[in-house]
Amino acid sequence: MQYPRSQKYNTPSLMAKIMGPNPIKLEEELLMGCFFPQDAVVCDLGSGQGLTSVFLAKEYGVTVYAADLWSDPEANRRFFREMGLPDNKIIPVKADATDLPFEKEFFDAVVSTDSYNYFGRDPLYLDEKLLPFVKKGGRIYIAIPGMKRDCHDFLPTELLLSWTPEQLDYLHDVAYWTDMVKCCQGADVIEVAEMESNEEVWDDWLKQENEYAVGDRKAMEAGGGQYLNFIKIVMQKR
Repeated sequence: MQYPRSQKYNTPSLMAKIMGPNPIKLEEELLMGCFFPQDAVVCDLGSGQGLTSVFLAKEYGVTVYAADLWSDPEANRRFFREMGLPDNKIIPVKADATDLPFEKEFFDAVVSTDSYNYFGRDPLYLDEKLLPFVKKGGRIYIAIPGMKRDCHDFLPTELLLSWTPEQLDYLHDVAYWTDMVKCCQGADVIEVAEMESNEEVWDDWLKQENEYAVGDRKAMEAGGGQYLNFIKIVMQKR
């Protein structure tokens, strides 16, 4: 597929900030056809070093709260300013996704790219930990790495070249995530589907020279990609 918005961010300095398969391309596909209300306030949940937050603010004109437990808010704030965004347009917040520090019904939407699988594998998470902070009618957009078919009982040797069984336990297939989000009482499931963005986002990641990308090359060069995909989830609060 084509990524007209993402191409603006395809520079060596910005790609050096990605922490996995290209999250900008994933987010562009995830948000195709989406509509944010005027003056929308959006939570970028699990924002990492803030690249997806910049993309949201610049490309969709929303106010973004970049919420992440492991990144440094001050470092992210400096990055946001370097990208020409004012402090009131994009706000870095150190936050645990299971204990968010916001007012109830604060967000028009939540976007989570390449992180939800770490904290959202609890059937009660949406109703108890996330939806209280979303306005009625607000949407949740999720893009996560997954498997074409769950194979945890017989993990392919190719995948084990780069990842442990414990790490692979964060990856599941469309059926698993469909069952997970259908447990939610407070939101309607609009879509759970395999994404087109797989080969392209992995190619961008494997070109990086950090130790994690280099480590992931072992599995992917051995053919591990045949078992993997990315999954999109879109929901709307009742």
